[in-house]
Amino acid sequence: MKTETYDVIVIGTGSGASVAHKCAKAGKKVAIIDCNPYGGTCQLRGCDPKKVLVGISQALDMSNRLLHKGVTEPAKLSWKDMMQFKHTFTDPTPSKNDQSLIEAGVKTFHGRAAFQSENILKVNSKLLKADKFVLANGAKPAKLSIPGEEFLIDSTAFLSLNTLPDELLLVGGGYIAFEFGHLAARMGVKVKIIHRGKMPLENFDQDMVTNLLTATRLLGIELILDTEVKAIVKENDRLVVHAEAKDKEISFMTSLAVHAAGRTADIDDMQLEKANVAYGKKGVEVNDYLQSVSNPNVYACGDVNNKGLPLTPVGAKEAIIVASNLLKGNHTEIDYGHIPSNVFTIPALAMVGLTEQLAKSQGLNYKVNYEETTGWFASKRLNEPISAYKILLDKDTNQVLGAHLLGPHAEDVINVFAVAMNGNITGDQLKKMIFSYPTNASDIVYML
Repeated sequence: MKTETYDVIVIGTGSGASVAHKCAKAGKKVAIIDCNPYGGTCQLRGCDPKKVLVGISQALDMSNRLLHKGVTEPAKLSWKDMMQFKHTFTDPTPSKNDQSLIEAGVKTFHGRAAFQSENILKVNSKLLKADKFVLANGAKPAKLSIPGEEFLIDSTAFLSLNTLPDELLLVGGGYIAFEFGHLAARMGVKVKIIHRGKMPLENFDQDMVTNLLTATRLLGIELILDTEVKAIVKENDRLVVHAEAKDKEISFMTSLAVHAAGRTADIDDMQLEKANVAYGKKGVEVNDYLQSVSNPNVYACGDVNNKGLPLTPVGAKEAIIVASNLLKGNHTEIDYGHIPSNVFTIPALAMVGLTEQLAKSQGLNYKVNYEETTGWFASKRLNEPISAYKILLDKDTNQVLGAHLLGPHAEDVINVFAVAMNGNITGDQLKKMIFSYPTNASDIVYML
């Protein structure tokens, strides 16, 4: 079998596409491989299509909240029309990305890649050899290892549903569960969320999560916590979800169940052992240059590595670092800084920096500003029933240690706090700023 030779082979067309473009522009002979349509999870199966649908559901939510306050009839949404609108974003993307790479001089392959040795991999029936490899092939739903797991649909399938069921059960208590749950509930679906822990969204401040749980229950979503799913059985056209709570067996009936219990690096069948690439539960093990700790000719960026948070802008930043280190030799270490993160529920939950739990565990000398803000103008004018903030400040320097927001435009306002933290702007300095008024950002001065 003839072997094709390249300088760089990239696996994955999310953050990996950026690496391929930069290497090709620098004169390298580059190939890129993806078993999915070109574009990556965020563009095609995650953040972007989800945000399109959430944006439309916000119109329904706002019309309901402002009913009889100027709005005479609530909005009526069509899932079919929403999905058609979503497709205007996702459908053109793969061919555009493919063509863009081809025009840049990158050889494109469609298929599943597996290593044959440290410098050779196989895709379909072809052998490809390279001096350097970049793994950027993302994540997949984590295996639950329970009977009937195959009856769960994943987030990709949910975002491609032609029609919504009458009932929906989400297994897990993270971003996907709450974002999809809020979206479906507003479309009239009876939603249950089952989470095995005592509190969902464990990486967020628990006081803020408690407020979000109140908003979630007001929406009619049933939250079943401290309950672990043990098996799923199909009976006729319905699913029976068997679970265990405090040593008691319970079961739930539903029309559709969604895997929302976390994701893991998509590397199981890549035969990384043959390439001497070390990996663990979180993904490919890399150093601060995002280089494999065991094979210096392999780099990894995005959700496939064990380094950064599984967020799109993190993968994008890592891709820049990887490309630079590939082309110039290892000279730039990754520095993530303070990364904002959001849950796109309605209201949205946003955070950057430390939670109070972490600040306490680290023994920091901090103070907390916390308040529920439903009565504030920014929430009251929209008749938003649940909103709050929590800001953690260093008692000695007044540096912002953490910011947590729940409410209208929280996903945007959190970026102001991220800029302040990354720029070492103190709470006092931030408080002196004049913000455009009246906006949600102008409330920052009252939070400090």
